[in-house]
Amino acid sequence: MSSRTRALAVCSALVLALVLTALLAPLPFAVAYPGMTANVLGDDKGKPVITITGAGTRKTSGQLRMTSIVATGPDASVHLPDIIEGWFRTDEAVMPREAVYPVGNNTEEIAEHNAKQMAQSQGSATSAALGQLGRSTKDIKVKLSLADVGGPSAGLMFALGIVDKLDGDGAGHDLTGGRTVAGTGTITADGKVGAVGGVPLKTQAAHRDGASVFLVPRKECTDARAELPKGMRLIPVTTLDSAVDALKALRTGGPVPHC
Repeated sequence: MSSRTRALAVCSALVLALVLTALLAPLPFAVAYPGMTANVLGDDKGKPVITITGAGTRKTSGQLRMTSIVATGPDASVHLPDIIEGWFRTDEAVMPREAVYPVGNNTEEIAEHNAKQMAQSQGSATSAALGQLGRSTKDIKVKLSLADVGGPSAGLMFALGIVDKLDGDGAGHDLTGGRTVAGTGTITADGKVGAVGGVPLKTQAAHRDGASVFLVPRKECTDARAELPKGMRLIPVTTLDSAVDALKALRTGGPVPHC
């Protein structure tokens, strides 16, 4: 065997080894999918999602659905073929692992962190909703119950559910107008709506579960349009007030913001 042939053989072996390493080595990514949705105006596992004491509540129609994504766990191995497949699928998204799991190194730590964020989100949603209605948190108590969901991204929909149960559109009608409305967004106690992740997957989950309208943080309009299901109407919002006003306008036929 000539020296040139030996050199080519060695180079080929090295290239093959590198390719195999790239294919088999775990990479710092997670693969996400459309997750569950839940109607915050209804029940979850036999319990009302929203329970209000200290004030009368309305009987509502339509649905306000919070949305979610699911992702490969923090300990899961994601390889190059998984990433390539995710890039070409509309019902999957490849995301940096730290974007999906910014805190915690194992499932237990992450679950604890997400539970704390959910509790904080529920408190902010209650304060925002009662503040929007000019009601006092001293007189009205709100309990939110939604199993197997963590993180802060349901805040907007919780707040809208509280407003709808207490006051509707303020004129005797439901905020939903009888529709199935879905959405996502964090919320602060003073009603500001913040961005979240995985919006294209959440619009798909919403469409799968019957929603025709999707409320999205305005800063994420571009992301939401990326894989928008046919027939889904996007409404950008920046505050709880803007979300309530948009739903009122949608019911009455007034001008509605769009992405």
